[in-house]
Amino acid sequence: MEVLYRSTRGQGGEVKASQAILKGLADDGGLFVPTTIPKLEVSVNELSKMTYQEVAYEVMKLYFTDFTEEELKNCINKAYDSKFDTEEIAPLAEVDGAYYLELFHGATIAFKDMALSILPHLLTTSAKKNDVKNEIVILTATSGDTGKAALAGFADVKGTRIVVFYPHGGVSPIQEKQMVTQKGDNTFVVAINGNFDQAQSGVKAIFGNKELAKEMDEKGFQFSSANSINIGRLIPQVAYYVYAYAKLFAEGKVAKDEKINVVVPTGNFGNILAAYYAKNMGLPIDKLVCASNDNKVLYDFFETGCYDRNREFILTNSPSMDILISSNLERLIYKIAENDSEKNAELMAELAKDGKYTITDSMRKQLADFYGNYATEAETTEEIKRVYDKTGYIMDTHTAVASCVYGKYKKDTNDDKVTVIASTASPFKFTRSVMNAINPAYDKLGDFELVDELSKIGNVKVPNAIEEIRNAEIRHNNLCNVDEMESVVKKFLNM
Repeated sequence: MEVLYRSTRGQGGEVKASQAILKGLADDGGLFVPTTIPKLEVSVNELSKMTYQEVAYEVMKLYFTDFTEEELKNCINKAYDSKFDTEEIAPLAEVDGAYYLELFHGATIAFKDMALSILPHLLTTSAKKNDVKNEIVILTATSGDTGKAALAGFADVKGTRIVVFYPHGGVSPIQEKQMVTQKGDNTFVVAINGNFDQAQSGVKAIFGNKELAKEMDEKGFQFSSANSINIGRLIPQVAYYVYAYAKLFAEGKVAKDEKINVVVPTGNFGNILAAYYAKNMGLPIDKLVCASNDNKVLYDFFETGCYDRNREFILTNSPSMDILISSNLERLIYKIAENDSEKNAELMAELAKDGKYTITDSMRKQLADFYGNYATEAETTEEIKRVYDKTGYIMDTHTAVASCVYGKYKKDTNDDKVTVIASTASPFKFTRSVMNAINPAYDKLGDFELVDELSKIGNVKVPNAIEEIRNAEIRHNNLCNVDEMESVVKKFLNM
């Protein structure tokens, strides 16, 4: 069955998967959603005998229906290869009564690798399928992890260029060094004087500039996105929830059709939305636990039905979640509005104008799948220390937010179902915050001394992603204001 894509805001008709991947954002500013969420075609018993690559194919073929089997398998095999430091790609670690789905074994040690290692291949295949002659310019805002994962994925990929904007002072030192040392003649990294939401809004404004698009086309360029707004980012994330369940079944941790809960640390809402799609495909997931940090706009939304970004933006030690505009939530809003694009467009217009919107009572009733809560900075720190002291397992700050919120969920509900917690980044990416949580005395050590100490006390090898930046030269030293973002892009493209 062919799955087509339409905008959440109703304009532009239906497009094929490859066209939605190429465009990234719909022309009306909406996000592409599948016209139907397909059901899994293979049993959990069959899935449990498959490799990660095989499970990924079984999921993605249902959504990317205009890709041939050869095209899609080629993309998958190029993505999930020796760039990952474990054969399983996404192993499960049983720790303290939960299963941590380790999504950080790729080239940049964050969960974004799971989708951004395949997106360049999906994009270049899509370009060929649609006879695109223009060079594709990937334009991305990052709160820390997307940037490096996208840069690593697209570096020196023929027919592409990539520009990444990140908030100056708003990412961890390791995240920043990973980006500013990025090699590749087609890469460009720029810090902005502002926060992530401003970077993301700036990127969206560039995408929405019709005159610029015309000028770009004349010069042989066209924009696409590597942010989680791109459906080519979202669908590969669905695969790892299916794989996690199949693995639990294979190991006898769950019986056939036994429901599990999934906990996801969430900023832009893409990672938990992927779990929601997996549930809608028939995967036996009960509760989707949405974990926020001090920027708890999503927690407040699930509590009240009102999404309100009019609040202080707080810089935390889990910076990839320091977000007040959760772009992917629009896909959920569209779905709970019964696919009513007019209603969704009206709410998004309210968000743009007033910074907030309130959903209807009937829409709220459809949020029963979700539970929201948050962890403060102090609670996040305490959770890292608690789990380390009890088990020796070291988690990063974002995973600690999820772990802490899972504790609150259990206390609130007494629900003891088998639970998968999305572990979204390696602790090596946030060494100072992690090591200070374990013992504040570590703060006197330098960044790479902390790396070596973490390796020692956690009995884990330093990832290659960290080793390669120890002495790497700074290649990108750019800083601009938000209102200069468009001119910076044009300068990079020699326009």
